[in-house]
Amino acid sequence: MTVLTLVLMGGNNFFYDAFGESLESGLVHEILGMILFVLWVVHLVLNRAWIKGLLKGKYNALRIVRTVINCGVILCVLLLIVSGIILSNHLFAWLEIESGASFARAAHMLASHWYLIFISLHIGLHLSMFIRGKVAMGVVSALGVYGVYTFIERGLWKYMTLQQPFFSVDLEHGYLLFTLDYIAIMALFAVVMQLVMQALNRYFYIKNA
Repeated sequence: MTVLTLVLMGGNNFFYDAFGESLESGLVHEILGMILFVLWVVHLVLNRAWIKGLLKGKYNALRIVRTVINCGVILCVLLLIVSGIILSNHLFAWLEIESGASFARAAHMLASHWYLIFISLHIGLHLSMFIRGKVAMGVVSALGVYGVYTFIERGLWKYMTLQQPFFSVDLEHGYLLFTLDYIAIMALFAVVMQLVMQALNRYFYIKNA
């Protein structure tokens, strides 16, 4: 799912060399988007106990943070699939949706970039499960530091606030650097989230000691 996210963040640009501006480049993007949506549906079904428990029990700071992040991911996924269907020129063209394209483009761009941040924070909630050892964590942290630079350089904050009306991907230095930049951005927010969770866990441990 993370790999699909990174590929889809490049729009149709990852498929440009193979298909040019032909019909297939947009079709591949739509197919991968649908695959990612299906995977999220499966993920939610497998974790349906969390959904059922949303209105049960008490909420402390830790649970609030987790809930906000998870709901943020779900909201972005829903906005992406709805706007994607409206903009579809292939998989859902048979619906013949003729209105709302302008809104859908803005919503798709906004949701895709917020989705990247929320999914990174979501990974950060469980980062210690995937990254073990000081060396591995040091590498991820170093990527996160670089992520500060590339977050600003790539102008993601402009997309997240709709200050940039059109999506533009700078592939001047190739696909590899583009992917590395976005991995660094994900590492940045994942590490920040882990530090926040560690601080909260330490606070509640001391408080309840």
